[in-house]
Amino acid sequence: MSARPNKAVNLDAYTGRFAARLRELRLKRKLTVEELSEKSGIPVQTLYCWESATRTPAIDRFPELAKALKVKIRFLMPEE
Repeated sequence: MSARPNKAVNLDAYTGRFAARLRELRLKRKLTVEELSEKSGIPVQTLYCWESATRTPAIDRFPELAKALKVKIRFLMPEE
């Protein structure tokens, strides 16, 4: 019988990759967290939590984030 992957570990890895991807895209657009908050309507504190990998956004937040960063939603998804 094969071992099932630990979902907590997988989620932690995903959260870390998402945080890095979000920061990379924000910096590429030369935006501060405050500016991204204004453009996306997402609170500053929430963006800080996402970038510090303490929280992961719900999928329904991706459209507003993608629009503010001027990318397609798939570019918010970190590579495996």
